[in-house]
Amino acid sequence: MPPQRVVEVMDKTNVKTVVILTGMWGNKLQKVIDEMVKPYPGRFIVFTQIDWSKIDDPNFSSEMVQQLHDAVARGARGLKLLKDLGLGVRDKSGKFIAVDDARLDPVWEECGRLGIPVSIHTADPEAFFHPIDATNERYEELIEHPDWSFYGPQFPSMEELLEARNRVFARHPHTTFVSLHMGWPENLDWVAGMLDTYPNVMVEFGAREAELGRQPRRTRELFLKYQDRVMFGTDNGMEEAMYRNHFRWLETANEYFDYWGSPGQGRWEIYGLNLPDPVLEKIYHLNAERMFRQFKGLSAVKEPAK
Repeated sequence: MPPQRVVEVMDKTNVKTVVILTGMWGNKLQKVIDEMVKPYPGRFIVFTQIDWSKIDDPNFSSEMVQQLHDAVARGARGLKLLKDLGLGVRDKSGKFIAVDDARLDPVWEECGRLGIPVSIHTADPEAFFHPIDATNERYEELIEHPDWSFYGPQFPSMEELLEARNRVFARHPHTTFVSLHMGWPENLDWVAGMLDTYPNVMVEFGAREAELGRQPRRTRELFLKYQDRVMFGTDNGMEEAMYRNHFRWLETANEYFDYWGSPGQGRWEIYGLNLPDPVLEKIYHLNAERMFRQFKGLSAVKEPAK
């Protein structure tokens, strides 16, 4: 969708700013900045990413820190990690790169020094780690997309992935992490425990309206308790109807209606959370604004990272 059309959808739905998480690095990052960030001041924030093609380089850590500096100098304001960390990226021996691989520690630490958040997607829906059979609630989806399955001994378990990520949170308390897709939306008690244990972690609920909307009472309870640490997200294409659907879920007490994309994830309906206005303000924008105000930039770098 052309940037102008994206802005038109934003204007119609009262969306002030969109965060572009997958901004890449180098010239590709610069293209996003030149085509979207600069022409529309205040409307887009872009994140950078890690260049996994260099994972086997002996100086990988320092190279990625320098790449991070370059991205921030260009205008990036965060770092995005896809689920391929832990489930896709391999070293030259064929081994998966673990979420808590020590080679990434200097990168996480540098994000804290720069004051930029790390938005990290670890694992995937719980059903994707279960057998593709009649007991799997997302059977139809997985039959259509069998490559989305991570079931089997060739993959780490969902719990192993999330435990590794929690170790990263613990090792870098001065870095702000955003647990994308809630972390484990099918297990909100686990999410609450994560938030209690790691004060440097926030959550967003992109592409998890279906999971959260079918458990409205527990979701509402969690959103109210951790209202300063929940952020709005969609992980969907820019459509006015998509935003209206999410607003209905968050703002009303409507019952038994379609989640966005229904029945793609499963044959169930969702229920409105009827959140109070002060909480909606935090989820929609105040929490994100507070997070981005932590930005220090390259002025915080007093000496080259080792």
